[in-house]
Amino acid sequence: MSTQHPDNVFIPFFAQEPALGGEDEVTEAFYAFSVLGIEEQMWDFEGKEVDEFVVKKLLERHGYFFKERRLGRDFRLTPRVPNPSVEKAEAKLLLETLESIPRSADYAKIFYGEEVVPIFEVILPMTTSSEEIERVYELYRRYIAGKQYKRVYDVKIYEWIGEFFPGEINVIPLFETKEAILNAHEILEEYLTGKGFEYQRVFLARSDPAMNYGLISAVLYDKYALFKLQELEEEMGIGIYPIIGVGGAPFRGHLTPKNVKGVLEEYKGVQTFTIQSSFKYDSQPKEVIKAVEEIKSSKRGEAEPVDEEVLNLLPKYERAYSAELRTLAPLIREIAKYVPSRRRRKLHIGLFGYPREVNGMALPRAIKFTASLYSIGVPPELLGLSALSESELDRIGEYYKGLYRDLSFAFRYFNPKAAERFRFLKPLAEMAKDYEMEDAHRAITSAILSGQLNESLVVEAAGIRGFLG
Repeated sequence: MSTQHPDNVFIPFFAQEPALGGEDEVTEAFYAFSVLGIEEQMWDFEGKEVDEFVVKKLLERHGYFFKERRLGRDFRLTPRVPNPSVEKAEAKLLLETLESIPRSADYAKIFYGEEVVPIFEVILPMTTSSEEIERVYELYRRYIAGKQYKRVYDVKIYEWIGEFFPGEINVIPLFETKEAILNAHEILEEYLTGKGFEYQRVFLARSDPAMNYGLISAVLYDKYALFKLQELEEEMGIGIYPIIGVGGAPFRGHLTPKNVKGVLEEYKGVQTFTIQSSFKYDSQPKEVIKAVEEIKSSKRGEAEPVDEEVLNLLPKYERAYSAELRTLAPLIREIAKYVPSRRRRKLHIGLFGYPREVNGMALPRAIKFTASLYSIGVPPELLGLSALSESELDRIGEYYKGLYRDLSFAFRYFNPKAAERFRFLKPLAEMAKDYEMEDAHRAITSAILSGQLNESLVVEAAGIRGFLG
């Protein structure tokens, strides 16, 4: 699934300006389908100004391609909609987005000469209960498609405006908090009970849980959820297909063209992986195409259980992570001003992934957060680490397979000079002696630590490590 997460260092060749939006994102969807071989494009209505006529434009501009390769069958376009329970200012955008689904089906019907459903699923972010999923499902079924049978003056709506198709849609819950992720199987069971669905997709966040609870907790919580969802699939006899939201930095998932095997091994129970902007634009196209094909040609494996005793190690790690983050927060906010924006976004409030308060400290979104910490030589993967002993890390490594690979990557970009400013980093400075460091990156982060704050240094450092944030 290609997404619009703005974690790329380099600007794509088709972009009209550094911050993608509007027409560029329509072109991006076609590029993902036609060149990279990606099968699905997330269309993010949550917090962004996006084109509501994307289906019409794709079919009009690239008809030769889509005549043989159908939207809704060979390729998917999947909107991410606002969650009215959380995003009050954006709540009515949910209605507008759902209203666009039958309209897109009308365009496809004219283009293909028969009924085709180009959009039939939506992603609901920050889901915390089965009721939230049910509301979106029923809102579409009863009040978007269902209103066609209402009478307006002397005619029914469908007789006047035309039929509303499809009659119902699938809702993909996106779980982002610790509680929602650990209870994903229970929430989904409540929603699925009594329905005759053939399958259900479910989305597990990876970046925001890392911001909330630290890298190690984010990985273990998602792996725990994957196993419990697999058990639910077996119990209910309904296909459950997990999606995981992974970015390029180890903190956000470590899915890069060079680390496809590692991520496939880590998250065996996952059906769909997100291909974010850095994956698409910070490597050579032939490497990206090869990596996408490697993912597509692999088969979903069996999710592995996570021992709850290992989960009991996480509270002290999370406390240390949170305390260290509290100290770093003012500097993170300052550096974030110099991290370039790669997408046009609206400022709005939401869970940890948006401008918000954490332990009384406001923090930027996940990508700028990660970029800011790397820019001062303090990779976020390393925060909270000193709370765990070597034996405890070894125990965690039995379940988090790529733990030492991810930590080794992060230590390459650690700058011991940061420990002179923040004393709690001294244990990390000692650990870092066992790892090879990236000298050019260290020189740039030293300059930033000394007060040389500018966007060009932030971008230069990002180019060395291979992702913005």
